[in-house]
Amino acid sequence: MSLLGNSLLVNLSAVVSILPMALLASRPQPARDRRFWIAVAVAALGVVGWTLVRFGDHWDGGLGAALWVSAAATVGLFAAVSALSRTMARLAGLLGPYLLIMVALASVLDAPAVGGVGGMPEGWVILHIVVSLATYALATLAAVAGLGVVLKERALKAKRSGGMSAGLPSVADAEALVFRLLTTAEIVLGVGILSGIALNVTAGHVWLSGDHKSVLSLGAFAVVGGILFAHARLGLRGRRAVRGVLAVYLLLTLAYPGVKAVHALVGN
Repeated sequence: MSLLGNSLLVNLSAVVSILPMALLASRPQPARDRRFWIAVAVAALGVVGWTLVRFGDHWDGGLGAALWVSAAATVGLFAAVSALSRTMARLAGLLGPYLLIMVALASVLDAPAVGGVGGMPEGWVILHIVVSLATYALATLAAVAGLGVVLKERALKAKRSGGMSAGLPSVADAEALVFRLLTTAEIVLGVGILSGIALNVTAGHVWLSGDHKSVLSLGAFAVVGGILFAHARLGLRGRRAVRGVLAVYLLLTLAYPGVKAVHALVGN
């Protein structure tokens, strides 16, 4: 089989690997049991494995590649957080379908280059990329937990006891998880902003560039800080807090894969 054929097969396998995790939404009583961990492990191996193959020994800054590496970071972080939090594990039914859409979109938009797109970045650049991916993955998980809050609240108001909402965590547990994830994201994002400044200074540029990614990242940092302050001092919670979380997710989506999408559209 040709190299292209092998790549397409591995790509398809990575997409299919998300299906068991997406199907966890159909479980009436979600649990961190063997079935759960098998589904998560298959998803992680498929997406992370293909991402490693996709990049190989070169760096690719395309939109499809950005979506693949974002999905890999998200599923990996989800597995780690689920090992510590039953609340996170109960949100697998929401995250699975989202990841399936993301990797399917990544496959459609992906265009692996022959040979290398660019050399692998240096250590400081790799650190900055890892921090950025961790921030986006944390924001994604926080947004999923926020969606869980909204769906659970709606089910309680409608007095529905069945369906997918029955397997979701309680509103209080999901909200607590949202703010723990946001607090961690604020710290990691702060490190990312500082590492970006360090890279600019090392390269002899102005310490804070005015590009879209920098502006949107600073905006997300400010919004997260405002949400955490309002929660601690003003008791912000419920749907108003979720709206803030979704705003953060939108800002970071525009800052990371969004910038790649703009570059792809303008052909730069």
